[in-house]
Amino acid sequence: MSEELCLQMKYAPKSICYGCGPANPEGLHISSFPQDDGSLIAEWQPDLKYQAFTGVLYGGLVCCLLDCHCNWVASWHLMQQNGLDAPPCTVTAEHSVKFLRPTPTDKVIKMIGRVLDSKEDRATIAGELIAGDKVCATSKSLFVAVKEGHPAFHRW
Repeated sequence: MSEELCLQMKYAPKSICYGCGPANPEGLHISSFPQDDGSLIAEWQPDLKYQAFTGVLYGGLVCCLLDCHCNWVASWHLMQQNGLDAPPCTVTAEHSVKFLRPTPTDKVIKMIGRVLDSKEDRATIAGELIAGDKVCATSKSLFVAVKEGHPAFHRW
């Protein structure tokens, strides 16, 4: 993808999130990179242990991949929009996934997230999960920046 650090390593190297936390030894280690058009892109290679059945990725993991990647889209966008030095900690308020076709485990998975709408402390994100140049799933999710006192506030 890029020689630059992904957002997770740059802003949350101690995160233990299963999907995107660099510090979780058992995690998926999603790596999200900003693009010039405001979207974020991540690529991830499935392991056979994540199969639902032969050659097809488990649907719950599809949801996880889109959730974590799109969370970073929201956080990155809110950082840029509000002129912050670091991304605010955002959490999922709503997450809807539409499965369009089985996601193969033998291809690199590409995730693209784009902002649909935002306010000062929240953003609605559209996500796509692509394998082999075919969109396998889409998502629409709402992420909200949390305040001091929320259990996720200091997670990064």
